[in-house]
Amino acid sequence: MSDRLWFVVPAAGASRRMGGGPPKQYLKCLGRSVLEWALAPFAGNARFAGGAVALAAGDGGWSGLPAALREQVRTATGGAERADSVLAGLRVLPAADDDWILVHDAARPCLPPADLDRLIEACEGDAVGGLLALPVADTLKRADGTRVAATVAREGLWRALTPQMFRRGLLERALEAAARSGATPGDEATAIEGLGQRPLLVEGSALNVKVTRPSDLALAAACLAALGVAA
Repeated sequence: MSDRLWFVVPAAGASRRMGGGPPKQYLKCLGRSVLEWALAPFAGNARFAGGAVALAAGDGGWSGLPAALREQVRTATGGAERADSVLAGLRVLPAADDDWILVHDAARPCLPPADLDRLIEACEGDAVGGLLALPVADTLKRADGTRVAATVAREGLWRALTPQMFRRGLLERALEAAARSGATPGDEATAIEGLGQRPLLVEGSALNVKVTRPSDLALAAACLAALGVAA
């Protein structure tokens, strides 16, 4: 069977902006780790054939997650960069080149189910694939140290979110090409763009926040509450 859905969650980051302590994916939010929340829309979801989590070498948190969750997910050893971890996750999946891979941030615990459905429905018929994103609403400033150097026009600008959804073969080629060139793409769409492709932008929800700093945990808890999720 081709055109199946798979997921990859890169979770090997060092969480430098959290100010020390456990990696952010293992911090608790409403009684569960951020990573558990991030995996919840995918693990056990009958639409997916399976998935993988890429962990840091020597990861000490994964074994503490519920066994029922861990048994549903393959693991791989991630790398120094996001692209390395995504490639590692891809390579432990028995996915065909035409199968779809959805890559989701380990630090995004508040993915609305409706956004996931909308992304899949929009991309399944697309030649390239795409990503959840949000049009930029704020006025943007370019900085020179702690001073404003310029105001940047926000028209046509979008914030990239996850999941990002591309066919396995195309995504693997894009990430491998980036590695050969010495590039470090910040997300999968950037790697796809490097092959001259133009990913589809699928508007997502502002509730799909990323936990980057300690204060983001309170915001994530509020977003989970808004989604009606209980621990």
